[in-house]
Amino acid sequence: MPRSDRILMGPGPCNPYPEVAEAFARPLLGHLDPTFLALLDETCDRLRTVFETANELTLPISGTGSAGMEAAFVNLVEPGTVVVVGVNGVFGERMCDVADRCGAKVVRVEADWGRALDPGALLDAHAAPDLIAVVHAETSTGVANDIEPLGAGKGDALLLVDCVTSLGGMPVRVDDWGVDIAYSGTQKCLGVPPGLAPLTVGERARARLVERSPSWYLDLRMIGDYAVEGSARRYHHTAPTAMIAALHAGLGHVLDEGLEAAWARHAECGRLLHEGLADLGLTLFAEAGHCLPNLTTVVVPDGVDEAAVRRRLLERHGIEIGAGAGPLAGRVWRIGCMGHTARPRNVTLLLAALAEALP
Repeated sequence: MPRSDRILMGPGPCNPYPEVAEAFARPLLGHLDPTFLALLDETCDRLRTVFETANELTLPISGTGSAGMEAAFVNLVEPGTVVVVGVNGVFGERMCDVADRCGAKVVRVEADWGRALDPGALLDAHAAPDLIAVVHAETSTGVANDIEPLGAGKGDALLLVDCVTSLGGMPVRVDDWGVDIAYSGTQKCLGVPPGLAPLTVGERARARLVERSPSWYLDLRMIGDYAVEGSARRYHHTAPTAMIAALHAGLGHVLDEGLEAAWARHAECGRLLHEGLADLGLTLFAEAGHCLPNLTTVVVPDGVDEAAVRRRLLERHGIEIGAGAGPLAGRVWRIGCMGHTARPRNVTLLLAALAEALP
């Protein structure tokens, strides 16, 4: 089956919104073209709306979601900074690694993979942390972690949140939840190919930016003016203009649909998928009450060759689902219902194909 006909239902990327494909087909703009700069300003405004924030420093970082993670840490962490990190999956582990490379004193707060983090344990892990970092939607396990209690109880600490899998697909309320810095990726619920990392930085975090980031490329003191409308646009690097045009289009689709409607569509697809998997006799891996609607982890039944099932889905039906990550490799499938892919018809097709592919 031609790749263009494939339904991408893995952990990412998803199928892009139609407006995004149209954006890529337009003539390329230069990174200092006034038309592009106006489009960049509007893209940052749209990001503020989707993040539900008034943060002036809100921009797309040139790089995938992992670049957003690194940008957050290298601008706030220096040797000796105390960072409490919630770890219940691959990306919590990655946060620890990045913070450690910056010289932080990392305090790990762990939960079993498949279970949500305890906000109280995170808040009690250190008497006076500089930073509390947590993944909102843990892509490796399909678990949603609670963010609002952390914002309410953080005290003087900054709250850093990974929203890579949640932004655009479930409520993310940066200002209301007291989040100081958050990042995401384009390839999931925003319905845009991978390549940019939306980032938003609140005033408390801006006041604590390190004087000289160890990363030149991700130094927000150098690139932050790209987010401020009417600024001098001091040249730092060549912005990926086609990707920003695509993000502008994807955000436009989400906002035209309405955030609440987009969240509801993702939630409905998650409900249909979870019910259909139960009807097939399959078990969800994530803890009940904390299952993501947009990224579902399914326990591979005993005796089933999980890779063979994925291969059969792809070759016979043109449907891609994901394998387990880290210690969950071979133990779970990861099924994404994100962005344009989050449609009931795709869930129905997947469930029928999965019923045929299982032994």
